[in-house]
Amino acid sequence: MAKRGFFAELRHQNQLAAKRQLQAERESVRATAAAQRRAEQARGQSERARAQLARASAAQQKASESEAKRLHEESRLAEVASLNAQLAATYDEIDSILSATLAVDDYVDLEQLRVVVEHPPFTHTDLEVLTPSPVRIATPPEPEIVEPEAPKGLAGVFGGKKKHAEALAAARAAFSVTHQAWQATADAVPARQRQQAQERRGAEAQRLTRLKQARRVYRRECAERDVQAASTNQALDELIRGVQAGADSAIQEYVGIVLGNSVYPESLCVAHDFEFDSELRELVLTALVSPPAGLPSTKEYKFVKAKDEIVATALPKKDLKDRYANAVYQVALRTLHEVFEADRAAHINTIALTVATDAIDPATGLNKQTRLVAVGAERRSFVTFDLSNIVPLATLQHLGASVSKNPYDLRGIDDLPGVRGR
Repeated sequence: MAKRGFFAELRHQNQLAAKRQLQAERESVRATAAAQRRAEQARGQSERARAQLARASAAQQKASESEAKRLHEESRLAEVASLNAQLAATYDEIDSILSATLAVDDYVDLEQLRVVVEHPPFTHTDLEVLTPSPVRIATPPEPEIVEPEAPKGLAGVFGGKKKHAEALAAARAAFSVTHQAWQATADAVPARQRQQAQERRGAEAQRLTRLKQARRVYRRECAERDVQAASTNQALDELIRGVQAGADSAIQEYVGIVLGNSVYPESLCVAHDFEFDSELRELVLTALVSPPAGLPSTKEYKFVKAKDEIVATALPKKDLKDRYANAVYQVALRTLHEVFEADRAAHINTIALTVATDAIDPATGLNKQTRLVAVGAERRSFVTFDLSNIVPLATLQHLGASVSKNPYDLRGIDDLPGVRGR
């Protein structure tokens, strides 16, 4: 039997993401989040009150103890409210398995699965920038000698000329040393300028090499995306042609896409196996639901003040049985509805549906698949039902289904032959 193919899995993952987004926007989830925020705020107030109590003086102890106790109880009650809000949201999701799909059109426009390549921008734009030219090394200005001023008047008579001559000789000697050092520096400038230019050319060549490599990798990755998209779109074209022709494999793939859209509560997972016979125009389909142990069994949470504990109150066994059975019945009708509604071209005339679960057989301790519902449905009559006003078990009985008397305790049904197209 067929399972989810590439397009079906792609659609399923998209629907999971959409479901998470929708859950974030739902009223019940917002209420749960608000309850969680209140619980966190109350917890913070309680902690601050305890800290204040530790710092309080003897005269303040009694009042602080009372306030701390009150805030602590408020914190626990807020936590209980948060847990119960989450629980209510979970049960609402389970109890509305069928109604959740009635508000949407289950038809899948396959053209929406066509891949349009969107290449990411080239990330190495830094390599597209020219290597900056360095500040050119310049020849330092040539030093000039500063000779001592010649003595004037009487200063030149009383030994001034000799001192001047000595100072002049010293200045010229110092200048000679300075000028020689400058000349050496000036003579080295052209070589340093050539080295500077060479280093810049080397850095620029390295940049161009790295840019060329990066662009080659980018073009290869873009080409790979283009090839993958072309291959996917070619497969999609073949699928569209096959669905239009009513080919077995194409109808099976399309059914997989439709059922891949069907996202169930986390506490009740559903998988599908199916096979289409174009000659009989019949879809033989198995919906495998998770066993009843996966459903929550808590009725509500309560705060026991005397023990300072939050305790869970268990649901009555009858409620557990009724909820699981009703969920199984809803899965059956939801599956029939989704397939028939999505098949606008009416390639599928009848559906032979089995709802089953895999669980440990308490009699043998071995894993066993238990059939819980077996039903055949014809398009012509089923599409006339108003599923928003029905009782799931009554509808299955109207269809002549074989239904487990106790799905929760894994009491299966007798094997029945598949329903064939009339």
